[in-house]
Amino acid sequence: MQNHDSPVVSADSVAPEEIAHFSSLAARWWDPAGPMRPLHAMNDLRTGWSLRHLPAPVAADGTRRRLLDMGCGAGLASEAFARAGYDVTGLDAAQAAITAGRLHLRQHPLPASAGPLAYRCASAEALVAEGGRFDAISALEVIEHVTDPAAFLRMLASLLRPGGAMVVSTMNRTWRSMAMAKIGAEYVLRLLPVGTHDWRKFITPAELGQYAAQAGLRITDIAGMVPTLGGWRESRDLAVNYLAALVRD
Repeated sequence: MQNHDSPVVSADSVAPEEIAHFSSLAARWWDPAGPMRPLHAMNDLRTGWSLRHLPAPVAADGTRRRLLDMGCGAGLASEAFARAGYDVTGLDAAQAAITAGRLHLRQHPLPASAGPLAYRCASAEALVAEGGRFDAISALEVIEHVTDPAAFLRMLASLLRPGGAMVVSTMNRTWRSMAMAKIGAEYVLRLLPVGTHDWRKFITPAELGQYAAQAGLRITDIAGMVPTLGGWRESRDLAVNYLAALVRD
């Protein structure tokens, strides 16, 4: 059971209807009681877990490390990473989401201790063409929306500096995820808008490991995410939602 930071990458990587679906939710992205409420509930867990597995926000020489928040939506995770001290680029293909993120940032400025945060409506392919390089990448609830997850992960790897790390969160393709994240969350409990998920595009941990190896990445840790009465908690249960840390050696 999860929500999404947007499907994200580009028209080449993501179907236009995916971008349109998440664009339609942009105006209420920051409403904790709105259609993104499951994402609000899990954000502390997934960003906190990411911070434990990504390079430190500030290098030994005092410079801020660059972090790409791929498929940032309106910036729930982007703002958290900037508060932690990274120099953050929030990238999304949905202009409505980027506009909502910029508006929220203007209305709720980050503290002086935070790193810079810049939003950009563009594709990951554009960053590759520009020779973009980052010390850290977050791709949270993104990979299950792209047309070719193996190619997508290779593209992210090409944006990651050697020695860098990324965190991917996604959903496992199991009968439990079908029951909980698709049928339960969308049709029974109405926690998510209908059409948020396509269960056939969920990715098993074994498949993610295969894609990572093909991209020159190595999985260093993996953990499940399970909902509780007070939010979400880390778990060994990978049957529905899970997080994976990957490094480029």
